[in-house]
Amino acid sequence: MLQNSLKSNIIDFMTKIRFFAVLLVLLGLGIGYFDFASQSTHYAFLDKMHITPNQSLQKFALRLGLDLQGGTHLEYSADTSKLKSSSVSESMNALRDVIERRVNMFGVAEPLVQVEQASMLAQSGSANRLIVELPGMTDVEKAVQMIGATPVLEFKTERPTTERDVILKAQEDYKKQAEAAKANGETLNAQTVDPLILQDPYYVNTELTGRYLEKATLEFDSQFGEPKVSLQFSDEGKALFAKITQENVGKTVAIYLDGAPISTPVVREAITSGNAEISGKFSLDEAKQLVGRLNSGALPVSIELLSAQTIGATLGGVAYTSIINAGLIGFLIVALFMLIFYRLPGFLAVISLSIYSAIMLALFKLIPVTMTAAGIAGFILSIGMAVDANILIFARMKEELAKGRAVRDAVLEGFARAWTSIRDSNFSSLISATILFWFGTPMIKGFALVLGLGVLVSMFTALTVTRTILLSLGINSDKKFVRFLFGSGLKN
Repeated sequence: MLQNSLKSNIIDFMTKIRFFAVLLVLLGLGIGYFDFASQSTHYAFLDKMHITPNQSLQKFALRLGLDLQGGTHLEYSADTSKLKSSSVSESMNALRDVIERRVNMFGVAEPLVQVEQASMLAQSGSANRLIVELPGMTDVEKAVQMIGATPVLEFKTERPTTERDVILKAQEDYKKQAEAAKANGETLNAQTVDPLILQDPYYVNTELTGRYLEKATLEFDSQFGEPKVSLQFSDEGKALFAKITQENVGKTVAIYLDGAPISTPVVREAITSGNAEISGKFSLDEAKQLVGRLNSGALPVSIELLSAQTIGATLGGVAYTSIINAGLIGFLIVALFMLIFYRLPGFLAVISLSIYSAIMLALFKLIPVTMTAAGIAGFILSIGMAVDANILIFARMKEELAKGRAVRDAVLEGFARAWTSIRDSNFSSLISATILFWFGTPMIKGFALVLGLGVLVSMFTALTVTRTILLSLGINSDKKFVRFLFGSGLKN
């Protein structure tokens, strides 16, 4: 009776383990399909398998960095010598925000705007730099002009209702005319376009701009402790602001930066002191961001172009192809090594390694991670680290087999005894990746992020995927051929 119960439990266990093994393999295949179908590149061997790029998945296509896609790299020096040391970081972040907004307005795909601040040993001001990478844009002069232009801060008042309705009607009429012309294969003559369509239907420009704003500061309400933004105008700006507020009590005065609204406060009363407050349901981060944008419009930091580099799309494509080929060759060599030296477990490790690669590529697409040459190098390196865990396990299995243990017992003992070594080595790698990510330059951070993800995913595939598939085989035989399959090296 007891023997039948034990046999039944073993059967149930094997059924579950095989179910999970099949599920993991199918999951790996599904992730692999997602990886290829979400790319825009056609592969002949995949086309034959009816795996072609899927239009709905194109938003998950792998993002390529400047060194692989081509584009423009600009490096600026920011003059923070006139700022207090406590406000340098805030001013640099505000400057980055302005540049990002400006770049996005020009429709550049996946721009990177990075602040590199002075270290504690560097002189303040001279080492504060702004790095701007514009993938796909190879016109350096246009990029410099776009980035280097002075941020424009404007104060606008509400447009009268009658004027608003006239402009909106003109814009609607133009839209209908344009659609009709397009349907007939024609284009509208620019000379016949009503100039009203180019105007903002809701707000009117005033003389008050960022040049009259001395500073914006973050303060907190004394009664409720809510954050608010205080504005201080120059003497000339004080008169202009007083006139605007007197004429627009109960109305909105919109604040625009680079042609886009950043705040639309309502005037409660006429303000003649030259000091104003913007209050409302601000979060602390929102209030800090608004202060930064206002001060950027008032030009607290000037920038000077240090260097401009262009990487052609052809050169980037060659680098990308070379790295991918290196990765594929490296993967095949590792797979061949595992098959020769570890036989059946090595074959299962190759399956596990394929699932690992599919998961990593999917993570790059979903996070998303912008892939650079350094990032791909980190990925290729992590493949070697992923198989390293399997080698530790199989080496332990070999030791147990040499002691005369049964194959199944050797498998279980190999995983159990290798765990501490895998844990310690991967933990030290994670510490290194964290330090590199925290203190490194943008290129080093990309390498560190990929390496850290690779360590975590490799632990899952080595300890879960390989183990599950190996146990699902249900090998209890201890025959010579079976022991040969679980041996290692060119000899038994």
